[in-house]
Amino acid sequence: MRGFSMDETVSTFVSRAYDELRRMAVGYKIRPGERLNEGELAKQFGISRTPVREALNRLTTEGFLRFVPGKGFFCRELDPKEVFDLYQLRKAIEVGAVKLSIDNASDADIDALLQFLDETGPDPGDRTTDELVRLDEYFHEQLMRLSGNERMLDVLCNVNARIQFVRWTDMDHGRRPTTQREHRDILMHLRDRDEVACIAALERHIDRRQDQITAAIREGIAQIYLNNTR
Repeated sequence: MRGFSMDETVSTFVSRAYDELRRMAVGYKIRPGERLNEGELAKQFGISRTPVREALNRLTTEGFLRFVPGKGFFCRELDPKEVFDLYQLRKAIEVGAVKLSIDNASDADIDALLQFLDETGPDPGDRTTDELVRLDEYFHEQLMRLSGNERMLDVLCNVNARIQFVRWTDMDHGRRPTTQREHRDILMHLRDRDEVACIAALERHIDRRQDQITAAIREGIAQIYLNNTR
């Protein structure tokens, strides 16, 4: 990782520290429950501790880290109940958005997203798990955009990042063909303006039982500590 040049502004220091720390937190490059050393991070990034602390505070507010008074900042744990709650939040947001999309989305925009499915296909090919998850997130973010509500999209992006490790596990288990088929079903119902069928398809696609999440987290933790790369 390269250092920061001295002519960059403080806000740029914060932004770049935030981006790097967020990437580390999302991918659990920092292990669950591990304490972050502000001094070491500042030295690693080649900046003072002030922008590092600002970035850490922002990530704590967004749910990627936790702060313990008198002890400092820690990487969030992989907690099954929290992840289950996030999946419920994701479902509520996406269902709310698709109701708006029934009225707001144009046929041309829906067809463009169908074309994206055609171009990316159900076959994972030689894509990495990380690339497959990115494609899946892109689909859901574009589906959200059809609603015309950018604030809902902001929330979805935050939730997606916080459940990304579970979605990596899904893709590791070869869910790509099933996922793509479900994506197409959602869009076809949307194009038909069939709200009931569209919502039902979307809920089936997103729903995860708590035991499924617990199993995925158990596997995810094993991969973290084995230092598996994606």
